[in-house]
Amino acid sequence: MDNEEVVSKNFIEQIIEKDLAEGHCKVVKTRFPPEPNGYLHIGHAKSILLNYGLAVKYGGKFNMRFDDTNPTKEKEEFVESIKKDIAWLGADWEDRLFFASDYFPQMYEAAVRLIKKGKAYVCDLSADEIREYRGTLTEPGKNSPYRERSVEENLRLFEEMKAGKYADGEKVLRAKIDMASPNINMRDPVIYRVAHMTHHRTGDEWCIYPMYDFAHPIEDAIEGITHSICTLEFEDHRPLYDWVVIECGYKNTPEESPKQIEFAKLYLTNVITGKRYIKKLVEEGIVDGWDDPRLVSLSALRRRGYTPESIKKFVDLVGVAKANSSVDYAMLEYCIRDDLRLKKSRIMAVLDPIKLVIDNYPEGQVEYLEAPNNMENPELGSRQVAFERELYIEREDFMEEPPKKYYRLFPGNEVRLMNAYFVKCTGCIKDENGNVVEVHCTYDPETKSGSGFEGRKVKGTIHWVPVHHCVKATVKLYENLVDEEKGVYNEDGTMNINPNSLMVIDNCYIEESVKGAKPLDSFQFVRNGFFCVDSKDGAPVSDDEHPVFNRIVSLKSSFKLN
Repeated sequence: MDNEEVVSKNFIEQIIEKDLAEGHCKVVKTRFPPEPNGYLHIGHAKSILLNYGLAVKYGGKFNMRFDDTNPTKEKEEFVESIKKDIAWLGADWEDRLFFASDYFPQMYEAAVRLIKKGKAYVCDLSADEIREYRGTLTEPGKNSPYRERSVEENLRLFEEMKAGKYADGEKVLRAKIDMASPNINMRDPVIYRVAHMTHHRTGDEWCIYPMYDFAHPIEDAIEGITHSICTLEFEDHRPLYDWVVIECGYKNTPEESPKQIEFAKLYLTNVITGKRYIKKLVEEGIVDGWDDPRLVSLSALRRRGYTPESIKKFVDLVGVAKANSSVDYAMLEYCIRDDLRLKKSRIMAVLDPIKLVIDNYPEGQVEYLEAPNNMENPELGSRQVAFERELYIEREDFMEEPPKKYYRLFPGNEVRLMNAYFVKCTGCIKDENGNVVEVHCTYDPETKSGSGFEGRKVKGTIHWVPVHHCVKATVKLYENLVDEEKGVYNEDGTMNINPNSLMVIDNCYIEESVKGAKPLDSFQFVRNGFFCVDSKDGAPVSDDEHPVFNRIVSLKSSFKLN
């Protein structure tokens, strides 16, 4: 019996292996081609990791290329943020960083070649007229009255467009294909337009810019990309992709490289990914920037405390498919919990403090108790935690009149203080409004954790932080930015924002072991979830700083991995 492991390959891998076997390519080359007009989000991570992963798997090359053909919306700020995001995910483009604008001269020459072949013409129709002439899904289009201009006239007009003689929208260059094609994308698409705008890299050198559907295949061909992997909305554009590459002389048949392959986009339920919607949230001050931890931009997920490993696991679980579908946000949360569970120290932090006084513990005495950093992973070792007479505990861990099966502190009940001693509640102190402000108890010195005490048992264990040996911090608790019951968008395009998506708690206390933690360092706060030092509002944790911690994710999950 053959015991070799059977490895399932996705449909893209099957295409690549067929192309290699049939000699359509020798070395696999992929690319990630974002337009620098915004910040990347979780959906882009799937494309980045897919393209990079395929290059690595087949011993090929991965290019990073900015499709900067639309100076209207593009900024250097977006270029830098995208580079940072991709490097963070671990996709290494080595020395292969390119820009579409690097190829503007070649694209212009390709357009001239098309004109000379009678495959492109200058058209004077307005954008509205072009749309009107294009026809519908059921009716063919009709030819532009400028379609039969001579090669000489088209060359002269295109040169004049390049020289800046015409205003924006006055003339365009169109591919001459087939106005009766059942594929609307093939009905003489515009391949160049006049745009008197300053480009973030080329300045005012150009006043005509190529359209994406013309530029992208040429970029792929020049770089020697073998498999141009994109999302499903470009499936109907594939015939145009092949037409451009073939007619411009880069390949002879659709089977040759570069070859476009489409896969399903990654959609997350109840999240906002649209750039114009996020821009609106930023401008209205609902979020504090493109990296607000309630968003799913990669910079926001990084600031929230997500790791590249968790994103990779999530992308692997989603898989590569041909049909679009939505994935529950809880799957992403599952992945970060799973990644951090065995890696991070489990420390004590009190988010809603009330003071606990141990009346029979000597005043001024401090002892250091050993606490394991992670009970599930002994390799993380242990730490020393200060213990003293006055502690902070969670307010919910004391009730004067508890319900049944409440096993924490109440008058007469005994619990274990985590990694410390048994304490027995003797009462509490209230303010003039009847609110409990201090809980009192006594401790049993014979019950020290780790001492081998085998006497009476207690049902409850609570965490604590020593009052005089702790770090005061602000903690931010995040919920979904969207009101999940109503969905993301209304019919009029407005968004259903959850008013409770952020809770800021200023007076939290964390054990001293967090001192020295740097922005993005993360921990598990016992019972409260995973947290990291905020990279925007936070600072290295020290005695004179008031650090800010973001909750990455709670400890409880609604997601079940099948």
